[in-house]
Amino acid sequence: MLRRRTLLTAAAALATPHIARAQDGSVLRFVPQANLPTLDPIAGAQYVVRNAGLLIWDTLFGIDSKLQPQPQMVEAWEVSADGLLWRFRLRPGMTFHDATPVLSRDAVASLQRWMARDAMGLMISARLVAIAATDDRSFEIRLRTPYPKLLLALAKGNGRVAFIMPERIAQTDPFKTIPEAIGSGPMRFLADAWVPGALAAFARFPAYRPRAEPADWMAGGKRMFIDRVEWQVLPDPATAAAALQRGEVDWLETALPDLLPMLRGEPDIAVGIADHLGNIGSLRMNHLQPPFNDVRARRAVQMALSQDDTMSAVAGDDVTSWRACPSFFTPGTPAYTEVGADNLKGARRYDEAKRLLAEAGYSGAPVVLLAASDIALTKEQGDVTAAMLDRIGINVDYVVTDWGTLAARRNKKTPPAAGGWNIFHTWHAGADCVSPAAYPALMTTGADAWFGWPKSEAVMQTIDAWYGAPDAVAEKTAIENINAASMDFVTYVPTGFFLGYQAWRRGVSGVTPAPFPLFWDVRKA
Repeated sequence: MLRRRTLLTAAAALATPHIARAQDGSVLRFVPQANLPTLDPIAGAQYVVRNAGLLIWDTLFGIDSKLQPQPQMVEAWEVSADGLLWRFRLRPGMTFHDATPVLSRDAVASLQRWMARDAMGLMISARLVAIAATDDRSFEIRLRTPYPKLLLALAKGNGRVAFIMPERIAQTDPFKTIPEAIGSGPMRFLADAWVPGALAAFARFPAYRPRAEPADWMAGGKRMFIDRVEWQVLPDPATAAAALQRGEVDWLETALPDLLPMLRGEPDIAVGIADHLGNIGSLRMNHLQPPFNDVRARRAVQMALSQDDTMSAVAGDDVTSWRACPSFFTPGTPAYTEVGADNLKGARRYDEAKRLLAEAGYSGAPVVLLAASDIALTKEQGDVTAAMLDRIGINVDYVVTDWGTLAARRNKKTPPAAGGWNIFHTWHAGADCVSPAAYPALMTTGADAWFGWPKSEAVMQTIDAWYGAPDAVAEKTAIENINAASMDFVTYVPTGFFLGYQAWRRGVSGVTPAPFPLFWDVRKA
């Protein structure tokens, strides 16, 4: 089969619209993975929203490249021997973009808003006795039961990140959008320059005070050597590649696999792995609506899905860039396990899938499959899934939109015929899948769970056992039990493991592999 992407290489240098060429070395033009639909990192959990948030806001702790939490806005902290009282003291002299000082009450209000929506935040909230400022630079968190992963929750870079906002903004209803994007991070968002669907711009914040340590992912000193970062939204990969070739943009967050040979052949362009921990593709089903409110229908999809077919479509013919991954956890890490994953291994069992669908009562109602045309890896997964669903007798209503529209629709719990959905595709950064912590897609807490709203006390018991594990051996056993229980329940279907690539002009230095684009320490000749 001739894949659509094969045609892109020839098209990349032809008939693509020109955009303004970057002349000023203090301006970095960056092509993000998708359009930026919102600036609110609590209302929107998409990676692209998180990536913008990393420029605007800072965090109390930051995750480093060893996946350990390190102090960021916090100067000092302590925890009581029983793990019930945590005290934090902020670094002095921090300032928000509106010239107001960062105070402990800002941190308290920000954490309260974050705890209402984030998976780990909800765990803290369930244990919370009180959170309160004790002076302008200090606050404390009192718990009724210990939560040893609290620092990781405050540092993590996935899901809804615990960014610190001014109190007046953080007091916004967590289920409504903040009125303005004001933070204390290394760059200011330029609201007047924002053209949704086309451009977002950020300017260096002169009053930002980086930590003394070298930058390490979200931790350490975030030193900005670029005065202005412009996000140029170019949904078509061929258009983006051609713009990079012509020097009209400086950096592509995502370079399509079929375009890599062409880009590597350009002397002025560098290509590199975006993140060595890679990504796990995801087929997410709606557990609230038929037919996938019945586990037998979910298992039918699980045993019919071919990870090889899906990853070939996503990552191309270079088999070093992808592999089958019958696991919820990142290959090559201590957590990786295939326990309980028999339905994802071996030959696909289409006849058995049809039988399970019949047992689940499926009788031909349309199943709404969502895909995003402006994020190639979701569209490519969707194309393979649509063919697979048709093969096992499911009536597919394949809806292809932009990522922002998809992200809005996946919030809806209404029936598919009333604007809801049955299946959508996404992916999870491998850094997010190295443990059950900071992994919201694993949670099965029903209405509070991630999109699809799975509910299983049995799965949650295995996750709780991991949180309570006293040592590494017990943690490994708990992870195996999580994988087995989640596969049996079909929380979601992993579609395989793949590496992503980024590309940049050689005049740009300091591009670092990470689960998110890092703009600090980047320079442009």
